[in-house]
Amino acid sequence: MLSADELHRRGLAAINSGRPPLATRLLDLALSRATDPDLQDRIDISRAYVASERGDLHTGTRLCESVLERATNATVRDLAHSQLGVLYTRAGEGELALQHLQQAMAGRRLIGVDRARALMNRGVVWLQRGDMPSAISDFDASSEDFREAGMPVEAAQALHNSGYALMLAGDLPQALQRMDSARPVLAPLSANFRAVCDQDRAEVLVAAGLHHEAHETVASVAAAYGRMHLSQQQGEAEFLLARLLLLDDPARARVLARRAARRWRRRGSDAWADRADGIELAAEAGLRRRSADLSTRADEIAERLAHNGLRNDANTVRLHAARIELMRGDPDSARRRLREVRLRTQAPIAGRLLRRQVEAELDAASGRPGSALRRVRQGLSDLHEWQSSFGSLDLQSSLAGHGRELALLGIRVALEGGRPESVFEWSERARELSRRVLPIRPPASADTARDLVELRQLRAGSGPDEISGRERELRQHIRQRAWQDPGSGVVTEPVGFDQLTTALGDDTVLLAHLAVDDELHLLTVSAQGADVTALGPTAPVREAMAGLQADLDMSASNLPRTLQTAVRSSLLRRLERLDDALLAPVRTALRRSAGGRVVLTPTGVLAGVPWSMLPTLSGHPACLPPSASRWVERGIAPPLRSAAFVAGPRVPRAGEEVVRSSAARPGSTVLTPPESTSAAVSRLAATVDVLHLSAHGRHAADNPLFSGLQLSDGTWFGYDIDQLERIPSLVVLSACELGRSSVRWAEETLGMTTAWLHAGARCVIAAPAAVNDDEACDQLTEAHQLIAGGVPPADALSRTAPSGGSRFQCYGSGW
Repeated sequence: MLSADELHRRGLAAINSGRPPLATRLLDLALSRATDPDLQDRIDISRAYVASERGDLHTGTRLCESVLERATNATVRDLAHSQLGVLYTRAGEGELALQHLQQAMAGRRLIGVDRARALMNRGVVWLQRGDMPSAISDFDASSEDFREAGMPVEAAQALHNSGYALMLAGDLPQALQRMDSARPVLAPLSANFRAVCDQDRAEVLVAAGLHHEAHETVASVAAAYGRMHLSQQQGEAEFLLARLLLLDDPARARVLARRAARRWRRRGSDAWADRADGIELAAEAGLRRRSADLSTRADEIAERLAHNGLRNDANTVRLHAARIELMRGDPDSARRRLREVRLRTQAPIAGRLLRRQVEAELDAASGRPGSALRRVRQGLSDLHEWQSSFGSLDLQSSLAGHGRELALLGIRVALEGGRPESVFEWSERARELSRRVLPIRPPASADTARDLVELRQLRAGSGPDEISGRERELRQHIRQRAWQDPGSGVVTEPVGFDQLTTALGDDTVLLAHLAVDDELHLLTVSAQGADVTALGPTAPVREAMAGLQADLDMSASNLPRTLQTAVRSSLLRRLERLDDALLAPVRTALRRSAGGRVVLTPTGVLAGVPWSMLPTLSGHPACLPPSASRWVERGIAPPLRSAAFVAGPRVPRAGEEVVRSSAARPGSTVLTPPESTSAAVSRLAATVDVLHLSAHGRHAADNPLFSGLQLSDGTWFGYDIDQLERIPSLVVLSACELGRSSVRWAEETLGMTTAWLHAGARCVIAAPAAVNDDEACDQLTEAHQLIAGGVPPADALSRTAPSGGSRFQCYGSGW
């Protein structure tokens, strides 16, 4: 027969592996066999935790308080205080939790495992109270104590918690690194542990702005907790999901927040329920609800949160309450609420940006647009300072989402003022959310190179839409390793309006499209002056773009004549509608300046528009830089002396295309299958000024830097670009789809062209849709002849464009 002590140990193991029903049976049996008072007290302390986890907080606290009333052993009393700290932490009662945990640690009697558990529990309280340095310190010390005690599971739990605190402190790469180090130990233990790992990892993705990836994970985690009848954890997953949806679907966020609050109140976790009430209030503000009852309710929620030490949550509620007062037309009440907000320098970036936004909205509502724009600049400066610590393009572009609302507010205020100079500044600041950090070239990673080789091999044996578990794992490793690359720490300013007009000269016009509040605007700047034009709602443009990609792809195919005519007619109608909606105000001026150059900086909603095929731009050399500032800063193009031409497999005229194109540059290198391998192309790319790649391409919308070209040994990915020792000045992607970009947060675009430009390429020629092989071969061969003779790439594309316009576009600087 098992002893009471052994049953207690097994009960603790069941708790740690996330199996509360089994723990209950083992601990009850242990108590029935225990005769030693100290052991009985220890078993009751463990039973208290299980009761709380199963939704009975009252029984849990009563068991611990009973131990405190009868126990004479000082160490056991410390353990009871420590467990009460845990229970009150789970209930969200931070002040009570900290009191008990501090009392448990005060006597310094807890050593080894007991000390490790108390440290971990106190770390959770520090975390909830927003004191990240103290939380990280306690978690790290706890992990070390557990390791020394030979308890790898508990050490991994503390390490995971340290990663979570690092996430809240803003160190996302280190957060993921610690969580991923802990996962191999924790995830195999139980479905509960797997769900915890997935949920917390998803929260890091939320902080990084990768909402799509996080949404799927959190939704599945919430369902998993529901199947295990773990109401506290299910509520936490729903709470996170509600936070995820605040910007894009506030109505759904409100429903989920209410559901989480109900779960927590049923189990007595009132402070957690108050946090959910705060998210519901934020959703109400997002839905532009403005009743006086909401303001009163906000005061009550904020007071309860502050009472429990949840200062960051309380401040967020007060900020949303101030926004509600502004919507109600009461700036004085909004100003009073703002004075109640005290944000520490360690406050999460989202809270600091929200404060800047509310302050700017208040200034704008009070007739102080200049002050409002200064507030927005300050907020974006905080964001860019954080971004500049990261070198990853993927991470920088996703983090930009935190500044979306601020940037849109800046554009809105500038448009209301009507000055083209101000509209230009805020057009640039909105486009530069992820591009104001000066890029640096990371050193090549042997681990990443090895993973990319394996990923290529796996991709070669898979269908286009099939992704194996090992492929997902490799993608995750490659992506997160890139997140570890340090940033430059240098943030650049957008160019001034005078710098822009000087760079444009007499023959170039800037067309900058902006989308705010579902309305499109066009900023036009040229030697003849500057103007801002309202183009109307975005809805007609979205309608014209619906089906555009399919028409473009179909029209590039070799179809029967009747079907080809129908597809072509549909495409032309769409292009004409887009031309009217986007370029009608400048059509006459562009026709007067025949052959004049055009710099286009479209908003994210226009990603995928084939600008070079729009009738108004016919005959005009055009380029699409990430921003006008990046175009100006590029200056004069360097000479293009060396070149390489690469053909991939299974492209009918690729071999002919590269051989004919190379004739324009005697002495250039040509690679065709089977020699055109990823390793050979990588070596070659680092030695030339012009790199031409003719191969099948695929844009990965879910993870754009895994877009790639099909070479002889498999896919050459966007992440391969970071492994190159040197970047060509001009890159020609004669491949379907690789001019496409995925849009993040309505403005930020990411794709193969972005990756090349971020790495240092001056110009990338690519197509946003499928290209007919014959058309690509003929146009690019002629274009290379012109470029070799000194004609700028954009001019060469314009001169060689077939009837109906070129499918290829110049990204970056075209001259």
